[in-house]
Amino acid sequence: MSERHDHEHGHEHQHQHQHGHHHEHAHEHPHHAPSPSPSRSLGLRHRIAHLLTPHSHEAADKLDPALESSARGMRALWLSLAVLGVTAVAQAVVVVLSGSVALLGDTVHNAADALTAVPLGIAFVLGRRAATRRFTYGYGRAEDLAGIAIVLTIAASAAFAGWTAVERLLDPRPVHHIGAVAVAALVGFAGNEWVARYRIRVGRSIGSAALVADGLHARTDGFTSLAVLLGAGGSALGWQLADPVVGLAITAAIALVLRDAAREVFRRVMDAVDPALVDRAERALREVEGVRGVGELRLRWIGHRLRAEVAVVVDGQVTVRQAHGIAVDAEHALLHAVPRLTAALVHADPAPAPGEDDPHLALAHHGMA
Repeated sequence: MSERHDHEHGHEHQHQHQHGHHHEHAHEHPHHAPSPSPSRSLGLRHRIAHLLTPHSHEAADKLDPALESSARGMRALWLSLAVLGVTAVAQAVVVVLSGSVALLGDTVHNAADALTAVPLGIAFVLGRRAATRRFTYGYGRAEDLAGIAIVLTIAASAAFAGWTAVERLLDPRPVHHIGAVAVAALVGFAGNEWVARYRIRVGRSIGSAALVADGLHARTDGFTSLAVLLGAGGSALGWQLADPVVGLAITAAIALVLRDAAREVFRRVMDAVDPALVDRAERALREVEGVRGVGELRLRWIGHRLRAEVAVVVDGQVTVRQAHGIAVDAEHALLHAVPRLTAALVHADPAPAPGEDDPHLALAHHGMA
């Protein structure tokens, strides 16, 4: 796998590198070649230097934090599924007893939210698979596809809540066992809010936009449960239109959450990153000995991991081997400076010399195409 450090920022930097760097890293380092070579000596020296550092770079350290991230995500999904499943079953019992259409809608909402664990679960499982010659970046983007599915689910929930509210306005119905409906609504809110906080906390911790979006979706279901509670209170006071009126207000709240979740997932799909991460990466690169300047720098999310591509300017008089060493140091600095960065491609450009043509001139017409 080309240049996949799976750093996950426990600093589990794999130093049987298999570098895919553009800066003479577009080759497999012959660290394990049977005969001595300068490349092998350089790789051995590089690894020995890291053995002397105070942080661990062992292979086991490389794997465990990355797997732990996915494991935490899976635990969040299945625990949420269990909590929401129990909540939906409890509410369904009250639906049968009361005939409450509003509570029925909330129950369906909770069941749908629990089922969103399925696409995210599939995405986390796929994300663990190794890259292939067809999927050379791996399967991490499946998580972003799951985020899209969740946003569509929130949109469908908003549409359903709005349609139910309008229907109840046109055809008001009395609610039986109002006390039981109120208790079921509180149970629905408590269950959804707990799941929302848990999913959002874990999603932000491991950098999963999809899991955060799923937590926001759970929160919308909690608001729907509160709408049922307020509607039940209005019905207890003799105002049958209370439930549908509050339902319309909650539909608007769901639409606002939908906007936020859609914006977050859209940015992730469009490879948007926090500009502060770019600034942090540039600062780290400029501090590397031998780096005279930082050219084009790109960061992108693949699932809940970051990947970087950067061009650094080095002295044009250094040897290829020296430029390679500078690029390795630049990569190392990035892996330590940028949270959740797992891979970096570093291209070394020579500093321009007076009267010398731009070395990239031959590529100019490709850039214009």
